[in-house]
Amino acid sequence: MTNNASMLRFSRRGLTRRNLVHGTMGAAGAVLGSGLCAPALAADDDDGEGQGAGCGQPLPIVHTNAGPFGPLHFYFPGPIDGSAAPTDATGVHPEGRDPSTLTNFTGFVGQVDLDFSGMAMDTKTGAKATYTFHTDTRFMKGDFVASDQQRHHGTFAFI
Repeated sequence: MTNNASMLRFSRRGLTRRNLVHGTMGAAGAVLGSGLCAPALAADDDDGEGQGAGCGQPLPIVHTNAGPFGPLHFYFPGPIDGSAAPTDATGVHPEGRDPSTLTNFTGFVGQVDLDFSGMAMDTKTGAKATYTFHTDTRFMKGDFVASDQQRHHGTFAFI
């Protein structure tokens, strides 16, 4: 479907949760398909020195939250100054909140924190139930100092 046809369909139906989710998923697909997030092999380096060159891994921020399989390196959404926020049940952070998940990162961070709800129906029994879900989605594009102590440029997503 072309962009014009997509926009026409969107304008006829108005802004609904379904259109919002479909539109953002389409935009994410366009970003992923644009080569911004293209995978690279360890030997695919810019200076042609072969495997091992340019293989630094991004380092996570030090701050952690408990996750189902171990600690996760991120801050819950909230003001950068670390003040109390309803989106962060862990309280205030005097050191501030870093919206990036990378240490030594300089660049652009986009973040959205959304709550959704819907109605589900069991197609066999006809039973209906409401449900809610929450998303904290971020992307980062910029420069970072990696595990090899070299400066790298990259684009990352946190979903």
